[in-house]
Amino acid sequence: MSKPYSEADFSEQITDDRNWRIKEISDLKIAIRRGDEGLRRVLLRALIAICYAHWEGYVRFSANKYLEHVALRKFQYGELERQFFRNYFLPKLAALSTSRVSVKERSALVDEILNSADQRFSRVNEDLINTKSNLNSEVFTDICLVCGISPKPFLDKATFIDVVLLKRRNAIAHGENTFVGLADLDEITNESIGLMRAFGDALENHVVLQTYKAI
Repeated sequence: MSKPYSEADFSEQITDDRNWRIKEISDLKIAIRRGDEGLRRVLLRALIAICYAHWEGYVRFSANKYLEHVALRKFQYGELERQFFRNYFLPKLAALSTSRVSVKERSALVDEILNSADQRFSRVNEDLINTKSNLNSEVFTDICLVCGISPKPFLDKATFIDVVLLKRRNAIAHGENTFVGLADLDEITNESIGLMRAFGDALENHVVLQTYKAI
């Protein structure tokens, strides 16, 4: 896939990615309504797995495309919203916390932080958008922060993300006989699609309004 050089490129790429995911969810929803009771039971379990997969996949895809779009602008960190500067050091700080390093090495990192504002953001560190194959509300909040998005609009969706999607998906993936009722069909599909739309819209707003730039 081509790089998201322009605003239009970015919008088209994350919209196309979302659309095929929504179509697959919608097609499965239609099949569930048309199926007999036995088939519905199987397809409803499959729906949980599909909705979770698309939720995780879309967040990872669109967040990476957003960071890539900004990286292609090659701004200095001092010209960007402060979170981009934090992002540059987050993987280094994580590595530091899991190893024993000397005061000299810690001091060198502090010096690098103090002297890096004029460096350019031109490459996305893939470790930043890590769904950990377990995209719960806490991990999603971290990804929002990395992208400079307020997680507040998503706080009331935490139970849906953690319980309806993730907990059930994990149970099904581990072979448990988890029941999913037909009454849950609309909630599962509508909320999953709504979450994807809301996250994509938030990223698009940043791109269009260029709020990734420093004020």
